[in-house]
Amino acid sequence: MSRAFHAYVPALPGCHTFADTIDEARRNILEALELHLQNLLEDGEPIPVEREPVFITRLSIPVAV
Repeated sequence: MSRAFHAYVPALPGCHTFADTIDEARRNILEALELHLQNLLEDGEPIPVEREPVFITRLSIPVAV
């Protein structure tokens, strides 16, 4: 099975992940977010603030030709 879902944090360029399911993508992006924020804090960088939460889903549906 190919990785069908891509999750990312718009306020944190480079913070993204791929997964086979939406639930896996949610778990993965929370882990990626935690690590990304930890690295920003360790490097003394400011934490960007996103104004509103965003959830974008893209579905690919195979079409028989």
